[in-house]
Amino acid sequence: MSDDGVSETAATATDATADDDRPRVAVFRPADERLDRAVELLDSLGVRPVGDPMLAVAPTGVAPREDADYAILTSKTGVELVAEAGWRFDGTLCAIGESTASALRDAGYAVDVVPEVFSSAGLVETLADRVSGTRVEVARSDHGSAVLTDGLNDAGAFVHETVLYRLTRPPDSGESVALAARGDLDAALFTSSLTVEHFLDAAAERGIHEDALAGLDAAVVGTIGDPTRTVAEAAGIDVDVVPETADFETMARAVVATLTG
Repeated sequence: MSDDGVSETAATATDATADDDRPRVAVFRPADERLDRAVELLDSLGVRPVGDPMLAVAPTGVAPREDADYAILTSKTGVELVAEAGWRFDGTLCAIGESTASALRDAGYAVDVVPEVFSSAGLVETLADRVSGTRVEVARSDHGSAVLTDGLNDAGAFVHETVLYRLTRPPDSGESVALAARGDLDAALFTSSLTVEHFLDAAAERGIHEDALAGLDAAVVGTIGDPTRTVAEAAGIDVDVVPETADFETMARAVVATLTG
């Protein structure tokens, strides 16, 4: 990681492809190994990656409760933080999505529930008949959807939420926004509703909101799931690809196939 917080792999990829005429595809993952892997994947798919981190993770230092009947983790980042804190849990452990479940297993946790639909609504549907009268711990970022907590409350659970980390927009983000406004961005991969919001915030700060939207309209836009698509479309962004599985690699391959097919 470089001193300015930008992934060295991503920065090197950008520098090395200064004269690259392949289609430009923007990815907005945090500037860590997730961005590195995304850049490597896009490069292997024959496109020019534009690594533009739209999320930065600020841990709160707070650990989840250990005395609940159910605990829910919603992201790999959250798993890493609870593992570092030495969190222990003997109840029913739930993960939204296989990537979170895999991270939990790698950290030594036994995962009991993964919903068929990788979303807050999918997990609520899975747990609705089980949680009445139980204590449910939800451990996630400060931007978690109320669909999860409200749905569990409506099902009769006693829900407690722990904010493990806050998500902010890095001050140096926005390379993809400028490219879109110039008509030089061929595709964009939005991995959460917040990446959409931060992209638009960066465009507004630069005074190029309408031009950036026009640039996205001419590009292939992928969102990792329906909640992200809903936020994007409400903001005036036309979404072209939503993978059946809420997985980054699946989305990236589908977007590139649409772009180059």
